[in-house]
Amino acid sequence: MVPTGCSWLVLSAAVLSVGAEISITPEPAQLAPGDNVTLLVRGLSGEELAYTWYAGPTLSLSYLVASYIVSTGDETPGPAHTGREAVRPDGSLDIQGLLPGHSGTYILQTLNRQLQTEVGYGHMQVYETLAQPTVLANATELVERRDTLRLLCSSPSPAEVRWFFNGDALPVAVRLGLSPDGRTLTRHSVRREEAGAYQCEVRNPVSVSRSEPLNLTVYFGPERVAIVQDSTTRTGCTIKVDFNTSLTLWCTSRSCPEPEYVWAFNGRALENGRDHLNISGMAAAQEGTYTCIAKNPKTLLSGSASVVVKLSAAAISMMIVPVPTKPEEGQDVTLTVQGYPKDLLVYAWYRGPASEPNRLLSQLPSGNWIAGPAHTGREVGFANCSLLVQKLNLTDAGRYMLKTVTVQGKTDTLELELQVAHGTAFLPSDTGVYLYK
Repeated sequence: MVPTGCSWLVLSAAVLSVGAEISITPEPAQLAPGDNVTLLVRGLSGEELAYTWYAGPTLSLSYLVASYIVSTGDETPGPAHTGREAVRPDGSLDIQGLLPGHSGTYILQTLNRQLQTEVGYGHMQVYETLAQPTVLANATELVERRDTLRLLCSSPSPAEVRWFFNGDALPVAVRLGLSPDGRTLTRHSVRREEAGAYQCEVRNPVSVSRSEPLNLTVYFGPERVAIVQDSTTRTGCTIKVDFNTSLTLWCTSRSCPEPEYVWAFNGRALENGRDHLNISGMAAAQEGTYTCIAKNPKTLLSGSASVVVKLSAAAISMMIVPVPTKPEEGQDVTLTVQGYPKDLLVYAWYRGPASEPNRLLSQLPSGNWIAGPAHTGREVGFANCSLLVQKLNLTDAGRYMLKTVTVQGKTDTLELELQVAHGTAFLPSDTGVYLYK
């Protein structure tokens, strides 16, 4: 066994004795590459005439290292001699500058004065300084409960293998997935708790080396999709909102990665891809069911949550809001009616007191509206009771009155004092709204 090449190594030995109790022990027991070792021989009778050393499993000429004559001190190298071995007068063998090829079985054969031979066996294991291993994975991005994880600790040298998860020893539950040699880790139906950094470590009696971390991502969800308002979960609830106030709804879920969000209002998708939805200027038209749909692009799963948003009881009372609030001459203005009755039967707008000569227009139960005596051709009515006045002039300023009648026969009257500004100059006057029943 002629050593070849050059790499760092250390020796340790276990001893087997045959015949007379000859023992062979390396000294020191552990050596680094390039160090020197002596295979110490004990148990000799003291009557030896010659020593013969073999570096191999049998007493074969091809394994012969050297022969030594005690009386003359002559040493004759054999085929397995590397130029680093020398036999001592006491039979021990010195090896200078150890190489990996020096690992293996060593045999000492002695010849005594009675021309009898004795044989002793020893084993010397050469341990390399281990190179850094590498963790190989079938995939680093997996879907929970669907995919299988397979990790391999790749190392060129035989060694004991240990696994680490997030810097700590691998949990027992995960270790159950190890192969007999410890080099392969398999986890079926991987769980989110198994996402993290994996490392493997190789070791022998004289060397330890740990791999770089391999980060594993486990995708899951979305789960527990909920709609939150002011840090309070509102899923499945009815949210009461005051008229003309703002409301922000947040969509939350447990998901990896962060899901994609879609909002819907009364079943119709809204153009909002964010995790929150702002509702500003709350009005009757914004009452309804708001739904958040969370979609995970990796797991291809989705979940949803809904809330009902309604105007609070105090906000349901009707009121007229001009848009714009301070119209100018030449502009259009809409007298928007907030909180109009949902069971509306008919309504009528008047320019001044509620009398037939002052009637601008009326809406019939059929949904059509008809012009009244005061109609100028610039007024348009809408189903929500609102009135559009086009191309204002200064004479349009003044009192406007709305009268509504519900299916149950309930009558309400609203009054508004409209201000029209000259050109770009606003009149310093506030809008007053009055309700008569």
